[in-house]
Amino acid sequence: MPLIKAFAQASTSPLSLTLLLASRCLAAVEGGRSLTEALGKVPSANRSAVQAVTLYAMRHWGRARAWRAMTLKKPTGQPWVDSLIALSLLLLDVAVAPESSSTDAPRYTPHTLVTQAVDAAREGRAKPVLPGLLNAILRRFQREHRQFLDNIKTDPVARWGYPLWWQKQLQADYPHDWQSILAVSCFAPRLVLRVNTRLTDVAEVLHEFSEAGVTAVHLGESAIAVTQTGSVDQLPGYTEGWWSVQDLGAQRAATLLAPKSGERVLDACAAPGGKTAHLLELAPITLTALDQDPDRLIRVGDTLSRLRLVHSGVTLKAVDARNLEQWWDGKPFDAILADLPCTASGVVRRHPDIAWLRRVADLPKTVTQQAKILDALWQTLAPGGRLLMVTCSVFLQEGEQQAVNFLSRHPDARRLPAPGHLLPKASLGDEPGQDGFFYGLFERAVL
Repeated sequence: MPLIKAFAQASTSPLSLTLLLASRCLAAVEGGRSLTEALGKVPSANRSAVQAVTLYAMRHWGRARAWRAMTLKKPTGQPWVDSLIALSLLLLDVAVAPESSSTDAPRYTPHTLVTQAVDAAREGRAKPVLPGLLNAILRRFQREHRQFLDNIKTDPVARWGYPLWWQKQLQADYPHDWQSILAVSCFAPRLVLRVNTRLTDVAEVLHEFSEAGVTAVHLGESAIAVTQTGSVDQLPGYTEGWWSVQDLGAQRAATLLAPKSGERVLDACAAPGGKTAHLLELAPITLTALDQDPDRLIRVGDTLSRLRLVHSGVTLKAVDARNLEQWWDGKPFDAILADLPCTASGVVRRHPDIAWLRRVADLPKTVTQQAKILDALWQTLAPGGRLLMVTCSVFLQEGEQQAVNFLSRHPDARRLPAPGHLLPKASLGDEPGQDGFFYGLFERAVL
């Protein structure tokens, strides 16, 4: 996106700039790249505003795409302009009927939005005919708003905001709950932190937040929910390593594995490092953390450094966990955290682009990959040791069915109590909500 930097320096309109940068990020997602990656290329001064707009758009992208298809006969030849059209239609829907929109919807007056969207098209160097086309599309949408709403009532993708294959998979897995699972993604998650009890405690963090005018509430154990805007690294205690950002559902992983003092522990798929850090916060252990992506493993190291958790007993290795000959020294582990790769279908309220990036063929691929990792890791577990299988997925194939199949392949595995599938919950009122996860805990028999 070479024009982003130049435009960011030249533009005098914050809204038109936000719309331009957001449309380029959305075009990147439609081209197969993650929203996180795209946002990382947005100038830091503009990132917060662009992130708010793009996250809202992704949560309602089914409607945006449907309305774009009704108004645009063929692609413009400039993907970011196609995305700008879809984004502008979605935001104009909020502007025309703000009372029916979700609380996280960006709000502008219709006149302001139309004017600034057209300015964004011009300043972003759209083809000469396209700003006028965008203006005509938005004016028509404003005049015929009720008809546009009626036209998507029978479109399940527009209605629920997910690709059709995704919806069918959830209907098959959860015939009674699939609609509520889909609806959760329409609600933005609250920011949840995990206090680093190695350095401080919940009371001290809450006090510092209060002094800084930040609203925060204790959720239990070391979790707190925070109401804030802007960058998290500006919150009190970030630099000091007092806390980490971690969803309430994800915070259950380390406590379920329950590391004990002196144990030899493996975190087999460690990046970005939140669960790795939590394990080290709970007990003085010897820990090996693996990730096959060297760049992501650097993030693990950075996280542990910020939290003051690096010591001689911590080893980081950039390696595929399945290739035991490349990393395992033959000494068995007392406990293993297997945070397996998956479709990430449980965290779409936090990363709504996931649903649009995944394809139906991805599911059997991740299931096969998971099984190979589990089978490899089981060989490294000591008799009497514990293995916690974790996925941030609600699809049964990546959770309960995988666990059942694992038990059938390993007669020396005994299943211990664990939550199984945790379905996602929206953040409403005083409830922080949670992402969707699967937790399966196994013990290796002593023969």
